[in-house]
Amino acid sequence: MNLQEIRAALRTVCAIPVTPFRKDGSADFDLFRQLVTRMVDGGISVVTPNGNTSEFYSLTSVEHRRQLEDASVGVWNSQNQALVLAGVGFDAQTAIEMADLAQTIGAQAVMVHQPVHPYRSDDGWIAYHKAIADAFPTLGLVPYVRDPSINGATIKRLAEACPNFVGIKYAVPNPPLFTKIVQEVGSERLAWICGLAESWAPFFWVGGAQGFTSGLVNLTTHLSLEMQAALEAGNYPRAMALWAQVKPFEDLRARRDNANNVSAVKEAMAQLGLCERTVRPPISELPETERAEVSQILKQLIIEPVT
Repeated sequence: MNLQEIRAALRTVCAIPVTPFRKDGSADFDLFRQLVTRMVDGGISVVTPNGNTSEFYSLTSVEHRRQLEDASVGVWNSQNQALVLAGVGFDAQTAIEMADLAQTIGAQAVMVHQPVHPYRSDDGWIAYHKAIADAFPTLGLVPYVRDPSINGATIKRLAEACPNFVGIKYAVPNPPLFTKIVQEVGSERLAWICGLAESWAPFFWVGGAQGFTSGLVNLTTHLSLEMQAALEAGNYPRAMALWAQVKPFEDLRARRDNANNVSAVKEAMAQLGLCERTVRPPISELPETERAEVSQILKQLIIEPVT
């Protein structure tokens, strides 16, 4: 795929697969491959291994590599096609090494986790991403922005410096700020992805978002894909009806400052017979009261257990 094709392909639902762990805490990559294939068979066309819902910061370097390799195999095993948007991060050199592997195994783009550093300047943020972009000029670059101080002027400077900067995953819960940035940079220059999933997607859409991330698709893909289709068609009543349907689950994930983000997804998957509920510290499993809440939500979503 060329850069224009990658940019266009990103304007959709971007799935963030969980990393299934066995009860002893070890990663089950055989199951991971199956779950990725299941997603893509369900219509997902962008998969992000090593994302935050994948518990990126709880995985070892060996597991990061396995996840990327097995995500690609999972896509190849599907009857459908999907773009692999590989999560990379940490220091610049490590991110470059992860991007190198991503390109080697056939990923078309990398999602760069927001740099974890107590001190950051705009120039440093640009230099960090430019180092990755320059090392792989044919690999699409998608920064993950969670910092409201990263403004439109800074993003525009990176876009001017890096032709392969194709999209942005924007996860600041501030639609007016997002809209302002889109207008400053240009709606067509990048694929604008709402990084806050279904609960924010309709509100970011009117500001210029052209897709959104999803952890819900680990359970079922049709609700998220129907929301995307409704937004693309301008059918906002349908999009908001779907929003209301999935909001209880997304609210549960957001509880306690997003502490439930992954554990709620895995609890639902466990109840559906898809994987264990096991997570790694510093994440914790849901308490019994919230497990019961998940059971009720699954009934409302009309998702049947795997048989």
